[in-house]
Formats: sequence, C-alpha cells, structure tokens
Amino acid sequence: MTRAVTPETTLPEPAESRTRDRARTEAAIIAAARQVLAESGFQGFGVNAVARRADCDKQLIYRYFGGLEGLVEAIGSQLATWLEDSLAEPGEAPPATYADLAERLILRFLDALRANPLVQKIAAWEVADPSPLVACLTMARGMAMVRWIARMRGDLTPPAALDAPALNVVLIAAVQQLVLSGASSGMFSGVDLRTDADWDRIRTAVRRLVRGAYLET
Repeated sequence: MTRAVTPETTLPEPAESRTRDRARTEAAIIAAARQVLAESGFQGFGVNAVARRADCDKQLIYRYFGGLEGLVEAIGSQLATWLEDSLAEPGEAPPATYADLAERLILRFLDALRANPLVQKIAAWEVADPSPLVACLTMARGMAMVRWIARMRGDLTPPAALDAPALNVVLIAAVQQLVLSGASSGMFSGVDLRTDADWDRIRTAVRRLVRGAYLET
C-alpha cells in the first residue's frame, strides 16, 4: 500500500535548494540596503528600513549578516569587487612603466566613480559624516585599489627619489573632488564638468601631471 504524503512525512528540502534560497535572499537584502543607502544616507539606514525595502523579515538580516554592521561589510565587499573589476580590462597587457600603472589607476578610478552615484555619496560622507560604518566602506574601497596595484605592478618601481604613494593619493583625491563637484554643481573653480568633452580635458590634464611627475614624455 502506498503511504500517503503528509506534512509530517514530506521529505526535507535538499540542502542545495536551501543554499540557493539563502543566496537569493542575501542578494535581495544587499540590493535593498544599497537602495536605501543611496536614497536616504546613513541617517535613514537601518534594519527596519532595509527589511521593508527587501520585503523580508528583519530577523533574516540578523541571521545572515549579524546585523547592520555585517550588512555594511557585505556592501563594502560587493563594492570592492565592483571597483577591482572597473579598474581591470580583460586581456590587457601589463603596464610597461610605473607611470603607465599610475595613469591607469587614476583615470579608471575617475571613470568608475563618475558611473556610480552610491560610491560618490560614500566619498562625500567620508568628509561630512566619518562614522564607523562609512569607514568600513572607505576601507573596502582602499583595499580594492591596493589589491589591483599589487596584481598589476609586477616588478615595476617608481623613481627612487619620488614619494609615489603620496603623489598618487594627491591625484586620486583631486579626481575624487572633481567628480563630486561635477555631480553636484557641474563645475569646479570655474571649469565646466558637464560633458564628455569637459572630462576629456580633465583626463588630458591628469596624463600630463602623471607623466611630468614620473619624468616621462
């Protein structure tokens, strides 16, 4: 006689299926968290707000991420992966000189930052609201850059008399400020930052600064 299937006798859900469901739920929560963060900033960012946007029980945020800090770490990890992917070009040749390396880093960071409003807001919060949660996202972005440089530089070294880390951070900070100013007002110090032609002008200036600093033509 065939045994009837009842709730008590139903086979348990396969572990693989549970893993897929969890992965989908985590992805939905992170996507919702990014949306809330982009729209409301950290002032409106909380477990309840994210759960409402993700249409899930807030207990899942604690279960999967350990709370708000763990969720921010997950966002930081996702943004770090995005930045490393943005800095890389599949199949590209290694940089021939340290100047090539620095130019790639700075110009690709410029393009990546222009294309990501959330990262622009995070960069602005670093100055306006340097909270531990913001610091977590800032550190993730910085480590993504460090990993990219370590992977791409190989045996390349800057001129011995040049403080390359200080020079690069000045140029990165300058690019970041220009992108933020372009997004907020469309200009900086009387220079237009509205069109692709305007940004081509900035890229040319960055190239000249990098090549001049590293004594290359």
